[in-house]
Order: sequence, then C-alpha cells, then structure tokens
Amino acid sequence: MFCQSLCARAQRSNLLNAPRINDTLRPMPKSHFSHVTTWVFDLDNTLYPPHMRLFDQIEVRMTAYVMQALKVDRARADYLRGHYWRTHGTTLAGLMREHSVDPAPYLMEVHDIDFTVLSPDPDLRSAITALPGRKIVYTNGCAPYAENVLAARGLNGLFDAVYGVEHADFHPKPDAAAFDTVFTKDGVLPTSAAMFEDDPRNLAVPHALGMRTVHVAEAPLAQTHIHHHTADLTSFLRAIT
Repeated sequence: MFCQSLCARAQRSNLLNAPRINDTLRPMPKSHFSHVTTWVFDLDNTLYPPHMRLFDQIEVRMTAYVMQALKVDRARADYLRGHYWRTHGTTLAGLMREHSVDPAPYLMEVHDIDFTVLSPDPDLRSAITALPGRKIVYTNGCAPYAENVLAARGLNGLFDAVYGVEHADFHPKPDAAAFDTVFTKDGVLPTSAAMFEDDPRNLAVPHALGMRTVHVAEAPLAQTHIHHHTADLTSFLRAIT
C-alpha cells in the first residue's frame, strides 16, 4: 500500500529528526519548508478561525440528524455525535459503520448553514498565494461545503484541488486509508509536502508519511507527530515564504 511503504521509511527517518518539545514554541526558519512543493490545508478551524463559530452550526444540525436517523432524544443524540467523533474520527463515520446511514443526505443536511458568519481574509489569501507549488484543501466535510467556505473567506479560485470525505470513499481523517486514497488521487509526494490541521489526530499519519506537520490551534501540544504550531496561520505562512 502507498501509505504503508512510505510510513515505514518515513518513521525511521522521523525517529532521527523528532522535534524537541520546545520546537512548537519557537519561530521556524524557512529552511524547514524549503523542500515543500505541495501544501495541504484542512478546512474547518484552519482556514477560518474558531471564533467565527461556523462549526457550531454544523454540530447542532448533526445532533438533529442523529435524533431523526436513530430515533433517540436530543441528549442521547448529542452524546452519540461526540462519541462517534472520538471513536471513528467523524460522526458520519460512526453512523455509517454502526447504523449503515447513507452519507449523501447527511452531508447535504448538516452543511446547510449560514456562511455569512465568515468574513473575507485578503491577508490569508495573499499568504497562501505566495506559497510555491501546488496547494490543496482536504476536509472531512464534503467538497461543495468546502467551496462555500472558501468563497465566504475570499479564498475561492486559490487552490489547485479541493477534496472532501467523498473523495476518500467516505473514510475519515485520521484513518490511513483516507490519506492513502486522497493523496494517491492527487499525486501527493508526502516527503515533499506539508499538512496544516487544527485536529492533532489528523497529523499523525501525515507525520508518519514524512510530511511537515503544522498544528493550527490556540495552544501548542507537545506531541512527537507535530513539528510546528501556530495560532496565526497568516503570520506563519508569511514567515516561511
């Protein structure tokens, strides 16, 4: 398998170059990214800040969908939403694996939200534009939803490709099979790529494959599969280009 063979080689290399705990707290020199020719960005809470609270709307609609699909009350549905996310990677993955839920109606329903809470970010657009090489979005949401988010953020037309969970045959990040499917489709060479993510679980496989990993979140985490941390994506991108 694509992931398995690359993971084995990359893990041996990563053991020799494992980041120290303080690496996520210091500015990173451009040389750490000089080899990168493909830039992979998560979407939610990565290409927009969490304080815009877009995903709060999705969580409400997820709970409502679980209530309807499984015929449970709101408290049970809200518990299952979080339980499936923790156990399976996404709520959808849990519904599919444990209840054979059809993903298409679910994705349409939970992403029918108000995008006006998002605002355009010309500075982020400029920083991403300046990155050399190929730029893609890879989200556990669906691609049409991602396109709506990008449009609301003024980032539409900026990326070479946008991949949703449907492009991974509905395998969610952090599953290795999800990365295998999407990276194979796109032709990503992990050892020449970087991954930006808010969910630290979703950086484990990219790290094992040999990618540069950047955790986009308010607080840094001292985990060996995270090379770098930033709470300000725009500033971080400017610092490495």
